[in-house]
Amino acid sequence: MDTRKTSLRELKKRQTREKISHEATRLFLERGFDQVTIADVAQAAQVAKMTVTNYFPRKEDLVFDLSEEFVQSLARIVRDRAQGESALAALRRAYLDAVAAHDPVIGFSGPAFARMIDASPALTARLRDFHDEREKALAETLAAETGAGPGDILPRVAAAQLGGVHRLLFDETLRRTIAGQSPAEIAEALTGHIEAAFDLLEPSLGGYAVRPAS
Repeated sequence: MDTRKTSLRELKKRQTREKISHEATRLFLERGFDQVTIADVAQAAQVAKMTVTNYFPRKEDLVFDLSEEFVQSLARIVRDRAQGESALAALRRAYLDAVAAHDPVIGFSGPAFARMIDASPALTARLRDFHDEREKALAETLAAETGAGPGDILPRVAAAQLGGVHRLLFDETLRRTIAGQSPAEIAEALTGHIEAAFDLLEPSLGGYAVRPAS
């Protein structure tokens, strides 16, 4: 009984969160991010204003509903890499897969969503925060995976290079989306950019953080 109650409670929380996110996105796309208040979102979702802020502490977080996945994505890919695979190779493979899938986490968000982000200084600033957090999470994982000491700068240098490439490719995806290119056109262009960018990093990072055979 307790397990069923917990499951139902968690289901209700998830449904409430999804409803708030859905209504917020609808309002933001209709009116623009800066013209919508937390109170507007609460009214549309038929919840209290405090409920909205409990699930989404910052207004910008209502837009970036996939922020946690975004921030942890590179670190997770590195942790899950195959035996004999370097961090660079794992991230290249994962990015190519995400492009082929038109994954919204890497920027395939649709023109209306991309224009909304581009038009709002608050959203572009928050997106920069997420890029920085993602790079930090990657650096911490690289340090753990390579057994680096506290004073070792290599994990941070590698994370800065890898994070910078991912940031550039994300920005390119948004730019092309705003310009009106289709997901297929963007994916085709990005595939070439990914290969060029990762090839450039290969001499320095190709042998770094290679997962040893067990």
